[in-house]
Amino acid sequence: MEMDNNPVILIVEDEDSIRLTIRDFLKKKGYQVIVASDGVGALKQLLDNEVDLIVTDYRMDILGGDYWLRFLQKYCADKKVLITSGFLQPNIPIPYKVLYKPFDYSELEKLIEAELASF
Repeated sequence: MEMDNNPVILIVEDEDSIRLTIRDFLKKKGYQVIVASDGVGALKQLLDNEVDLIVTDYRMDILGGDYWLRFLQKYCADKKVLITSGFLQPNIPIPYKVLYKPFDYSELEKLIEAELASF
């Protein structure tokens, strides 16, 4: 993988259209972006790449939901994480910032910039 100074963002999203749209949007903003369609694919990406930020859907068929959050907390404590969800309710406690679907991409960009400010 080509190395440069731009942060690497892993997008984990099971809906193809959302995953690819976020990927294209962030690439145009200058980020290095890798993608996975579920938690298992994300594990492979995390093993193969240095990732600075994970933007992940909460609810996925394969390794999603609470188990995915528990994995991220235990094994990716050194990574910055943003959760996206059309399922979660604001009153459900989540240890990460949550961006509720449908969301505006400028809102996603602001959250990413805030998370990576110390990069």
